[in-house]
Amino acid sequence: MTGTVTTAPSVARPQRADARRNFDALLAAARDAFAEHGPNASLEDIARRAGVGIGTLYRNFPTRDALVEAVYIDEVAAVVRAAEDAGSLEPWEAVQAWLRRFIAYVGTKRALVEGLNKDSPVLLSCRTSLYDAGEPLVRRAQQAGELRTDATIGDVIRMVSGIAGVAFEDDQQRDRVLAMAIDGLRAR
Repeated sequence: MTGTVTTAPSVARPQRADARRNFDALLAAARDAFAEHGPNASLEDIARRAGVGIGTLYRNFPTRDALVEAVYIDEVAAVVRAAEDAGSLEPWEAVQAWLRRFIAYVGTKRALVEGLNKDSPVLLSCRTSLYDAGEPLVRRAQQAGELRTDATIGDVIRMVSGIAGVAFEDDQQRDRVLAMAIDGLRAR
Protein backbone atom coordinates (compact mmCIF):
# COMPACT_ATOMS: atom_id res chain seq x y z
CA MET A 1 0.00 0.00 0.00
CA THR A 2 2.01 2.91 -1.20
CA GLY A 3 1.21 6.40 -0.11
CA THR A 4 -2.29 5.68 1.18
CA VAL A 5 -3.10 7.41 4.44
CA THR A 6 -6.53 7.19 5.97
CA THR A 7 -7.53 9.77 8.50
CA ALA A 8 -9.56 8.30 11.31
CA PRO A 9 -11.47 10.38 13.80
CA SER A 10 -9.40 10.65 16.94
CA VAL A 11 -9.97 11.22 20.60
CA ALA A 12 -8.20 14.24 22.07
CA ARG A 13 -5.91 12.84 24.75
CA PRO A 14 -4.57 14.97 27.59
CA GLN A 15 -1.02 16.31 27.22
CA ARG A 16 0.30 15.55 30.69
CA ALA A 17 1.64 11.99 30.99
CA ASP A 18 -0.27 11.15 34.20
CA ALA A 19 -3.54 12.53 32.82
CA ARG A 20 -2.99 10.61 29.56
CA ARG A 21 -2.39 7.39 31.53
CA ASN A 22 -5.68 7.92 33.42
CA PHE A 23 -7.50 8.73 30.17
CA ASP A 24 -6.16 5.60 28.44
CA ALA A 25 -6.93 3.46 31.51
CA LEU A 26 -10.51 4.78 31.47
CA LEU A 27 -10.88 3.95 27.76
CA ALA A 28 -9.56 0.42 28.29
CA ALA A 29 -11.75 -0.14 31.34
CA ALA A 30 -14.81 1.24 29.54
CA ARG A 31 -14.14 -0.98 26.51
CA ASP A 32 -14.06 -4.05 28.76
CA ALA A 33 -17.07 -3.01 30.83
CA PHE A 34 -19.15 -2.15 27.74
CA ALA A 35 -18.21 -5.49 26.17
CA GLU A 36 -19.38 -7.30 29.32
CA HIS A 37 -22.44 -5.23 30.26
CA GLY A 38 -23.34 -3.12 27.23
CA PRO A 39 -23.40 0.67 27.04
CA ASN A 40 -25.22 0.93 30.39
CA ALA A 41 -22.28 -0.47 32.33
CA SER A 42 -21.76 1.24 35.66
CA LEU A 43 -19.56 4.34 35.41
CA GLU A 44 -18.43 3.76 38.99
CA ASP A 45 -17.28 0.26 37.97
CA ILE A 46 -15.40 1.71 34.99
CA ALA A 47 -13.61 4.22 37.22
CA ARG A 48 -12.76 1.45 39.71
CA ARG A 49 -11.42 -0.81 36.93
CA ALA A 50 -9.27 2.06 35.67
CA GLY A 51 -7.92 2.69 39.17
CA VAL A 52 -9.22 6.26 39.30
CA GLY A 53 -11.97 8.11 41.09
CA ILE A 54 -15.35 8.90 39.56
CA GLY A 55 -14.36 12.59 39.46
CA THR A 56 -11.47 11.73 37.12
CA LEU A 57 -13.87 9.86 34.87
CA TYR A 58 -16.23 12.84 34.69
CA ARG A 59 -13.36 15.28 34.17
CA ASN A 60 -12.34 13.32 31.07
CA PHE A 61 -15.83 12.28 29.93
CA PRO A 62 -18.54 14.64 31.18
CA THR A 63 -21.33 12.32 29.99
CA ARG A 64 -21.87 8.62 29.37
CA ASP A 65 -22.38 9.48 25.68
CA ALA A 66 -18.96 11.15 25.56
CA LEU A 67 -17.34 8.01 27.02
CA VAL A 68 -19.17 5.61 24.67
CA GLU A 69 -18.28 7.77 21.67
CA ALA A 70 -14.62 7.99 22.74
CA VAL A 71 -14.35 4.20 23.06
CA TYR A 72 -15.97 3.79 19.64
CA ILE A 73 -13.65 6.34 18.02
CA ASP A 74 -10.62 4.72 19.65
CA GLU A 75 -11.66 1.31 18.27
CA VAL A 76 -12.12 2.72 14.76
CA ALA A 77 -8.68 4.34 14.95
CA ALA A 78 -7.18 0.96 15.91
CA VAL A 79 -8.80 -0.72 12.89
CA VAL A 80 -7.50 2.04 10.61
CA ARG A 81 -4.00 1.59 12.08
CA ALA A 82 -4.32 -2.17 11.51
CA ALA A 83 -4.99 -1.52 7.82
CA GLU A 84 -1.92 0.70 7.63
CA ASP A 85 0.18 -1.93 9.43
CA ALA A 86 -1.14 -4.68 7.12
CA GLY A 87 -0.04 -2.67 4.10
CA SER A 88 3.48 -4.06 4.40
CA LEU A 89 2.25 -7.67 4.12
CA GLU A 90 1.63 -9.60 0.92
CA PRO A 91 -1.76 -8.62 -0.57
CA TRP A 92 -3.77 -11.67 0.52
CA GLU A 93 -2.19 -11.79 3.99
CA ALA A 94 -2.88 -8.06 4.38
CA VAL A 95 -6.60 -8.53 3.69
CA GLN A 96 -6.80 -11.46 6.12
CA ALA A 97 -4.92 -9.63 8.88
CA TRP A 98 -7.12 -6.56 8.56
CA LEU A 99 -10.34 -8.58 8.50
CA ARG A 100 -9.36 -10.42 11.67
CA ARG A 101 -8.83 -7.08 13.43
CA PHE A 102 -12.05 -5.75 11.91
CA ILE A 103 -14.07 -8.65 13.36
CA ALA A 104 -12.75 -7.81 16.85
CA TYR A 105 -13.92 -4.22 16.27
CA VAL A 106 -17.39 -5.42 15.21
CA GLY A 107 -17.74 -7.23 18.53
CA THR A 108 -16.96 -4.01 20.40
CA LYS A 109 -19.18 -1.98 18.10
CA ARG A 110 -22.11 -4.29 18.79
CA ALA A 111 -21.71 -3.67 22.52
CA LEU A 112 -21.55 0.11 21.99
CA VAL A 113 -24.07 0.69 19.22
CA GLU A 114 -27.04 0.99 21.59
CA GLY A 115 -25.29 3.80 23.43
CA LEU A 116 -24.23 5.78 20.36
CA ASN A 117 -26.15 8.75 19.07
CA LYS A 118 -27.22 7.48 15.62
CA ASP A 119 -27.35 11.06 14.28
CA SER A 120 -23.79 11.82 15.34
CA PRO A 121 -21.55 13.00 12.50
CA VAL A 122 -18.81 11.03 14.25
CA LEU A 123 -20.51 7.76 13.25
CA LEU A 124 -20.51 8.68 9.56
CA SER A 125 -16.91 9.85 9.80
CA CYS A 126 -15.89 6.57 11.46
CA ARG A 127 -17.70 4.49 8.83
CA THR A 128 -15.99 6.44 6.06
CA SER A 129 -12.59 5.94 7.73
CA LEU A 130 -13.11 2.18 7.93
CA TYR A 131 -14.09 1.92 4.27
CA ASP A 132 -11.19 4.16 3.24
CA ALA A 133 -8.75 2.04 5.27
CA GLY A 134 -9.89 -1.31 3.86
CA GLU A 135 -10.42 -0.26 0.24
CA PRO A 136 -6.70 -0.11 -0.71
CA LEU A 137 -6.12 -3.56 0.79
CA VAL A 138 -8.99 -5.05 -1.21
CA ARG A 139 -7.92 -3.27 -4.39
CA ARG A 140 -4.29 -4.36 -4.01
CA ALA A 141 -5.30 -8.01 -3.46
CA GLN A 142 -7.56 -7.81 -6.53
CA GLN A 143 -4.76 -6.33 -8.63
CA ALA A 144 -2.50 -9.17 -7.48
CA GLY A 145 -5.13 -11.65 -8.70
CA GLU A 146 -5.73 -13.00 -5.20
CA LEU A 147 -9.16 -11.56 -4.37
CA ARG A 148 -12.35 -11.82 -6.42
CA THR A 149 -12.70 -8.84 -8.73
CA ASP A 150 -16.45 -8.60 -8.13
CA ALA A 151 -16.02 -7.99 -4.37
CA THR A 152 -16.21 -4.43 -3.08
CA ILE A 153 -15.09 -3.14 0.29
CA GLY A 154 -18.79 -2.78 1.14
CA ASP A 155 -19.37 -6.46 0.36
CA VAL A 156 -16.40 -7.50 2.47
CA ILE A 157 -17.37 -5.35 5.45
CA ARG A 158 -20.97 -6.55 5.37
CA MET A 159 -19.88 -10.19 5.16
CA VAL A 160 -17.53 -9.92 8.13
CA SER A 161 -20.02 -7.82 10.11
CA GLY A 162 -22.68 -10.45 9.50
CA ILE A 163 -20.41 -13.21 10.74
CA ALA A 164 -19.51 -11.20 13.82
CA GLY A 165 -23.21 -10.77 14.60
CA VAL A 166 -23.85 -14.52 14.83
CA ALA A 167 -23.69 -16.42 18.11
CA PHE A 168 -21.09 -19.20 17.94
CA GLU A 169 -20.51 -22.19 20.19
CA ASP A 170 -16.96 -20.98 20.85
CA ASP A 171 -14.09 -18.91 19.43
CA GLN A 172 -12.83 -21.84 17.39
CA GLN A 173 -16.13 -22.14 15.54
CA ARG A 174 -16.19 -18.39 14.89
CA ASP A 175 -12.63 -18.50 13.57
CA ARG A 176 -13.43 -21.50 11.35
CA VAL A 177 -16.51 -19.81 9.85
CA LEU A 178 -14.58 -16.59 9.32
CA ALA A 179 -11.79 -18.51 7.57
CA MET A 180 -14.34 -20.16 5.26
CA ALA A 181 -15.88 -16.79 4.42
CA ILE A 182 -12.51 -15.16 3.79
CA ASP A 183 -11.54 -18.14 1.62
CA GLY A 184 -14.69 -17.41 -0.41
CA LEU A 185 -13.15 -14.05 -1.31
CA ARG A 186 -10.17 -15.67 -3.01
CA ALA A 187 -9.93 -15.42 -6.76
CA ARG A 188 -10.30 -18.82 -8.40
